[in-house]
Amino acid sequence: MSAMRLVVAGAGGRMGRTLIRLIAETEATTLAGALERPGSAEIGRDAGSLAGIAPIGIAVTADNEVLAGADGIVDFTAPAASAALATAAASAGIVHVIGTTGFAPADEDAINAAAKRTPVVQSGNMSLGVNLLARLVEEAARALDAQFDIEITEMHHRHKVDAPSGTALLLGTAAAAGRGVDLATHSARARDGHTGPRKRGDIGFAVARGGSVVGRHTVIFAGEGEVLELSHEAYDRAIFARGAIKAALWAWKRAPGRYSMADVVGQSAGKT
Repeated sequence: MSAMRLVVAGAGGRMGRTLIRLIAETEATTLAGALERPGSAEIGRDAGSLAGIAPIGIAVTADNEVLAGADGIVDFTAPAASAALATAAASAGIVHVIGTTGFAPADEDAINAAAKRTPVVQSGNMSLGVNLLARLVEEAARALDAQFDIEITEMHHRHKVDAPSGTALLLGTAAAAGRGVDLATHSARARDGHTGPRKRGDIGFAVARGGSVVGRHTVIFAGEGEVLELSHEAYDRAIFARGAIKAALWAWKRAPGRYSMADVVGQSAGKT
């Protein structure tokens, strides 16, 4: 089988540059295009040079026409951009891998509509280790009843704009699934002032931002007289790029639908 032709959205960003480099290093993939927002200073630059590797003869563009010659697009951009790209990818009939977080309901609706026409893999975190952690969190939440309080702590670099992180929400969703509850109605996301005692059954979130931290997440199960902690720390964003490339290859030639990294790593039998 020939190499999968991938377009990188947000080519000028930290994740975009990492993806370009790793796609070039991966035998099963080749770069088909590099997208940036209109007006970006990176438009016209060689994608390879932008990523810190040898020139590859592909210029960064803002034109979605580049999707016509591709098999898939990998997208770590912004919610509105990802929603628009979902429609464009569906029209082109190519795989869409989404690592963007912080979506509004209308954005999710656009992605759901696109997934009826093409394979979409979406996850709050593309790391294989984090997705295994989510599985362990679900199992622990199922085994430890509400006598154990669940708290999720996360820290990211100073530039991250959404909170809690998509990964923290992924882990919270896993914990809620283990407990058989809805995260939306069983979460505590802000505590300040005289809050009163902790509500039993809530899944709490604590957020920290600073420095260049790529990602640090811990799920705490706090019981009477004992505490269990499950943690993951990312030292290099390349782990997210590798997971996204793996997801694209996995979704290639699959039926239209909305998939998660749990499907990719074999933890789920079907579509999400």
